[in-house]
Amino acid sequence: MRRKLPSTGALEAFEAAARHQSFTKAAEELSVTQSAVCRQVAALESFLDVRLFRRTRRGVMLTEAGLDYSRSVGARLDEVERDTLELMARGGRGSSLELAVVPTFGTRWLLPRLPAFQRAHPHVAVHLSSRTRPFLFADTPFDAAIHAGETGSAAWPGTEKRFLMSESLIAVASPALPALAAGRPQSGADWARLPLLQQSTRPYAWRQFFDGLGLAVPQPMAGPRLELFSMLTEAAVHGMGVALAPPFFVQEELAQGRLVDIAPRPVSGQRAYSLIWPEEKAELPALRAFADWLQAEAAG
Repeated sequence: MRRKLPSTGALEAFEAAARHQSFTKAAEELSVTQSAVCRQVAALESFLDVRLFRRTRRGVMLTEAGLDYSRSVGARLDEVERDTLELMARGGRGSSLELAVVPTFGTRWLLPRLPAFQRAHPHVAVHLSSRTRPFLFADTPFDAAIHAGETGSAAWPGTEKRFLMSESLIAVASPALPALAAGRPQSGADWARLPLLQQSTRPYAWRQFFDGLGLAVPQPMAGPRLELFSMLTEAAVHGMGVALAPPFFVQEELAQGRLVDIAPRPVSGQRAYSLIWPEEKAELPALRAFADWLQAEAAG
């Protein structure tokens, strides 16, 4: 059955006119005349039987329908351009994998290991984008995601999942932190004197950490809130307080002496890292190769 699709030229003219809110600027960008843009947009409106622009004395303005349509058209044209450039760059050889990752895991754990995957699979290009919260694969270009979820949680609906690793947390601080002048904390009272850096997405992290150590510490949720482990780490390096972080996120800072682990032992976190992908992409060769390699790296 023939698809009911407008011409690519009409979509391109509409997207440019919508982005600039001007037929003149769209024409300049596309190197065509203003009348050509007007004709393309008029043809698109006729095809859709929907008004996309309101003509005013000041120029053109998107209708509500036009605004919604411009967002989806712009996203689809970006995807087509990205796929076209990818195909041109690789000359039709190999494949690519669009991967969503939690940011600090991607930069601190995955990226240092990724060259090994590229050497083993030189015709697979892995593209990384950061995501901190669950999403619908159908609304994105992603083939898979590395997600940090609650331990034992089920996979997202319509997906498959491979467990990678459980999370453990250590408490790190700058060795120059004034509150450590008397030595590392031992008792709950010692910990209560330290400025605790809070992760905004994990408000109960310190309470759970102290429970794991068997300590009663008052006001474990007090302190500056930051969103990402990378922010917490930098704040700790600069002496703002004590941060909780997985050991592999702070290996470099610990090795350089910019941070020290001040807790008696790591404490199991409440989260685990998994690779998740939609069921319909389970047989993609690039995804299977990456999943096998990633699971082996995590086990090692």
